Amino acid sequence: MKDRVLNGIKVVDITLAYSGPVCSMHLADCGADVIKVEPIGGEQTRNWTPIKNGYSGYFAYFNRNKRGIALDMKSEKGKEALMKLIATADVLVENFRVGTLDRLGFSYEEVKKVNPKIIYASISGFGLNGPEAHRATYDIVAQAESGLMSVNGFPSTGPVKIGPSFADSYAGTYLALAISMALFNRERTGEGMRIDVAMVDSMFSALEKGSIQYFLTGKSPDLHLNSLIATAPWEAVDAKDGQFVIAVGSVKHFATLCEAIGRPELANDPRFDVHMHRMNNYYTEGGFRSIMLEWSMQRTVDEVYDILTSYGLPCGKVKTVGQCAESEQTKARNMVWEVYDPGFKENFKMPGTPMKFHGYPDEIRKAAPLNGEDNVAVLKELGYSDEEIKQLREEGVFN
Repeated sequence: MKDRVLNGIKVVDITLAYSGPVCSMHLADCGADVIKVEPIGGEQTRNWTPIKNGYSGYFAYFNRNKRGIALDMKSEKGKEALMKLIATADVLVENFRVGTLDRLGFSYEEVKKVNPKIIYASISGFGLNGPEAHRATYDIVAQAESGLMSVNGFPSTGPVKIGPSFADSYAGTYLALAISMALFNRERTGEGMRIDVAMVDSMFSALEKGSIQYFLTGKSPDLHLNSLIATAPWEAVDAKDGQFVIAVGSVKHFATLCEAIGRPELANDPRFDVHMHRMNNYYTEGGFRSIMLEWSMQRTVDEVYDILTSYGLPCGKVKTVGQCAESEQTKARNMVWEVYDPGFKENFKMPGTPMKFHGYPDEIRKAAPLNGEDNVAVLKELGYSDEEIKQLREEGVFN
């Protein structure tokens, strides 16, 4: 078995909440030595639910495979230690409000003086420039400001946020991708760089046909419901005992679906024969949705699924999180990792990484660090003596 693909890369992670930690989690999962730097009392997600045995599952998930130190970044000796750590790193990841690190003395220009080859990677709500760069942002703000919420929901509810924090997840994953590209570029040029990823940008880029429709027609799309604005059917549909989804992406798919539900003649019906006609006659009285519902409501989800998959159609059961977690497919993909976590004082399960490098390890190395767990080890790597470490602890620079 080979070493992981980012072995030998050192990352200083001074991020909070979700977007930054998920970025550095991706890097740590792939073998980078990620050192998470927290405030003395721990970062905010140590108190986020779900909580078990007084410990946060949220923090434990997104900070796995990392080492951790806790220091006072506002004290002079704390700043000195952090700058020494950054000087030894390949990557610095941060998601502070724009301007905060500049005021603390850790601007890109200052960091570059001690480490010219550093990849300085930033996530913010609106980016490092523009009239709204200074604004504080969490996921729900980015979903609202990007246009995403305006196309998600039902007429009865109005716009709603997507359940998980997709703006954080997208921005963090984009940043991990950008860091990988920057590291590759540094191999060729020997130069570091500044990376700037915004949560609102990330969501705007993910609007898919919604943004394309606007740029082509000048009209913003309406709420999507559970459907796609380019073709139909493409949504969740009721069966006798639950819901399934069906995605018809081509004329051939539609003809096959008509055959599967016992109505092959509908494939040539002028109301449904091409995407645009189907879209215009999908929700109308007597439209294709009502025809499909008449068929599906006489069958269970399992029966519908068996029939549609036997025809090779893209369909699926609307599963709970638990049903997906316990499925044979999830297990076959090694998408549930388990590790003993000293925070919980028991084994902890979590989603694994979706990045599968064939021939490389696909397993968790260590649980998330306890607050300040690796202070001594990291400080010794930086050349601090036992006496100096003891003094720093007594002065409250480290816990």
